[in-house]
Amino acid sequence: MALGATSALASSYHVPSGSMEPTLMIGDHIIAAKFAYGYSTANLPFGNLLLHSDHRLFERLPARRDVVVFGGPAHPAITLVKRVIALPGDRIRLTAGHIWLNGREVPWHDDGPAVEELPDGQSVPAERLTEALPDGRTHDVPKILAYGPYDNMPELTVPPGHLFVMGDNRDNSADSRVAVAQGGVGLLPVWNLEGRAMVVAGSRRHLARWVPTRL
Repeated sequence: MALGATSALASSYHVPSGSMEPTLMIGDHIIAAKFAYGYSTANLPFGNLLLHSDHRLFERLPARRDVVVFGGPAHPAITLVKRVIALPGDRIRLTAGHIWLNGREVPWHDDGPAVEELPDGQSVPAERLTEALPDGRTHDVPKILAYGPYDNMPELTVPPGHLFVMGDNRDNSADSRVAVAQGGVGLLPVWNLEGRAMVVAGSRRHLARWVPTRL
């Protein structure tokens, strides 16, 4: 993502890809609260280029379902945005696209057909699903492919100091299901967090989203 205005409390970002659709659309401008999870050098301008530290001032873990902004593990200067699915100590696996968290399947509801946009701009038919994480809050998940490339993953336990994150656009997101060496996020170090995405402030591409929307 491209960084806009920034301060010690918040930063604005421009969303260039569709990995978080339909929650975040290409062209959206979002505001992230930098204080949400405490401060580390990842919150500072060019901080990811400084000495790494495992400690954050006023540290607080995200909640499952939070949409977080972070420096990419492979390229810390590149800011990414994904949704937190699992926390340290959680057991997670995927079977046929369904998330299993700590031995229980995360429920989803099929809301019918939808249309999604591929990276090349092509519109394709999709299913629109509503997924509910353990806290009961829901979010939309489009499913383009009946058998997506990352639909299956053996169970793993999220290690201390890390998060398992995913894009809402499950068939178009290189997230914690994909190793860093293969171009994904892998297990995300908490240190990399820059903040929590709080508000869609507007979009140059989607005029209907000019009204600020809480995430």
